[in-house]
Amino acid sequence: MIEVRASVDEKPERKPMKVVIKVGGSLIKEAPELVDRLVKEFGSGGLKTPEEVCSSEGLPYSILIVPGGGVFTDAVRETDKSFSLSENAAHWMAILGMEQYACYLQDKSRAVEIDSIASPPQGVSILFPYRLLRNEDPLPHSWDVTSDTIAAWVAKQTGAILIKVTNVDGIFRNGELVREISAASYRGNCESCIDFALPEFLLKNRMECQIVNGKYSDRVIQAVYGKPVLGTVVKGNI
Repeated sequence: MIEVRASVDEKPERKPMKVVIKVGGSLIKEAPELVDRLVKEFGSGGLKTPEEVCSSEGLPYSILIVPGGGVFTDAVRETDKSFSLSENAAHWMAILGMEQYACYLQDKSRAVEIDSIASPPQGVSILFPYRLLRNEDPLPHSWDVTSDTIAAWVAKQTGAILIKVTNVDGIFRNGELVREISAASYRGNCESCIDFALPEFLLKNRMECQIVNGKYSDRVIQAVYGKPVLGTVVKGNI
């Protein structure tokens, strides 16, 4: 029998590191620049960057951006207050608000768009979530469940780490930034920037969420690489 050996120049295929980044609606002004900064670092679709730039220790990255709702979902909240929508109607209208924010991010950046999480591409992509969530319908229809918990669900389904990017440094307690907090104890005297359903979801699925201020794109990049960064880690796995 003849043994066939791979060429010494051939490198074994490595699975990309999967990261879900929830980009909050509070960053609507800064978000396009942030997304393009991520594209510059990690590539997107046909826009490729040198391997040594878009990888760490030889590992490529698959970064899926889950949009918040921002002003688009705020309009649904106001409509609900004025006209008493059903929970189902409010839920799907809010998801459509996320879809609008996704359209805005895609229009203002160079990231590709996707509407399925079956096989997220390498580099940066923006999730258009309505069709996926309509088909799967995985979460309760309540204002307690926002894009935070939806992003956590996407991270769980794809086996990705979860980063929430918002317009503050993290969770504060008595005016001080909390660098790490258990999801079981986050309630209390805290200034919270996460939705009510997220801690329970993190606990149930033994996940954690890194909160980072998206006004500082370098912090987001460092968080993707798993390096220490100013922010709060909400831990559901302790």
